[in-house]
Amino acid sequence: MGDGTTVTCTTAGTPYRAEFGASPSPDCGHRYRSPSSQSGSGKYHVTATSTWAIDWAGGGQSGQLTQTRTGSVDIAVGELQVVGQ
Repeated sequence: MGDGTTVTCTTAGTPYRAEFGASPSPDCGHRYRSPSSQSGSGKYHVTATSTWAIDWAGGGQSGQLTQTRTGSVDIAVGELQVVGQ
């Protein structure tokens, strides 16, 4: 996640709905504890890896495959403070 944290998800996750508000993800998520401005580059370097286990069948044959895809992005994470609600 760029802040030294690793998150491993074993499901596709739960689609966000407005009634969730700012609640933490029920099954797979990450909440940053500090803004990225405190990192050396001003952004967090996030790498995501997705692994797919594929069972296939066709033409009288079948098999299994595993595919892994990885992507990275630098993201800026800000901080918001509310005073005197």
